[in-house]
Amino acid sequence: MLKFDEKGLIAAIIQDASSGEVLMLGYMNEESLKRTLDTGQVWFYSRSRQELWHKGETSGNYLNVRSISKDCDEDALLIQVEATGPVCHTGNRTCFFRRLEQT
Repeated sequence: MLKFDEKGLIAAIIQDASSGEVLMLGYMNEESLKRTLDTGQVWFYSRSRQELWHKGETSGNYLNVRSISKDCDEDALLIQVEATGPVCHTGNRTCFFRRLEQT
């Protein structure tokens, strides 16, 4: 049984199925997870817009699901995908392209 947080969300780590590279982190609610399972493409819940969004709907850069795993605490998902283009809204392949500098 998955453990959604108090807002009804669960973290979803998106990973390239071939390379293992982490592409992005998003959040899902029960409906976006259901749509992901039903369609084979990743859907998220936008915390800022408070609505479902189909990744790639406007950009054409879809995330095709290869596998979904849950962590040992059942409060996070790892979704391995085949991306049809850059994943980040900046045009980068991954959202994790900036290093945190130590001060």
